[in-house]
Amino acid sequence: MDDCCGRDHYQATFTDRFARRMARRFRKRGLSRVEERLVGFLTDRGIEGATVLEIGGGVGEIEIELLRRGAASATNLEISTNYEDEARLLLEQSGMTGRVSRRFLDIATAPDDVEPADLVVLHRVVCCYPDYERLLAAAGSHARRMLVFSHPPRNGMTRAALWCDNALSRLRGNDFRGFVHSPPAMVDVLTAQGLTRRYRHHGLVWDVVGFER
Repeated sequence: MDDCCGRDHYQATFTDRFARRMARRFRKRGLSRVEERLVGFLTDRGIEGATVLEIGGGVGEIEIELLRRGAASATNLEISTNYEDEARLLLEQSGMTGRVSRRFLDIATAPDDVEPADLVVLHRVVCCYPDYERLLAAAGSHARRMLVFSHPPRNGMTRAALWCDNALSRLRGNDFRGFVHSPPAMVDVLTAQGLTRRYRHHGLVWDVVGFER
């Protein structure tokens, strides 16, 4: 994101074509299994009337589902403009246009420019950011009640997959890189922000971790 991952490289990786694919999948199938786990952690603990802050929310499918299930409003932070057309269409089709604010901002570099929220969500975001400590510390400090995030498990398979993806990016002249950060170290960052881990799911491709304050 922004200065760490490079705004141009992020846009070159997560293109408008990618955004259309994500929106099309959501219209056809709803949330993925991993997204259901993220949303389920929050809804199981009560989200009625809650405010949502999603960091790197893409086309906004998680926010829409949280609003459908009782949340009051949501703010989406992105640094790529490629999601906006599809995100606007999804909001219009779901009747949620007035309840979601979409902003272009990197919370890790400008935490004071973002208001705290009851619920904070990061899905497929930490693996795109080299300075996970800065990102998660900013995210944790903005969570009034709960925070949930996903990350790739740190094993040989995911390391090999990311190595191949990063090598392909280099060949294409794209400086975007993916990362497999230490799961215990990421938990420590959020614990230092006064959050307590309440949930962990180990998946083949994505782990999900949930915290409460």
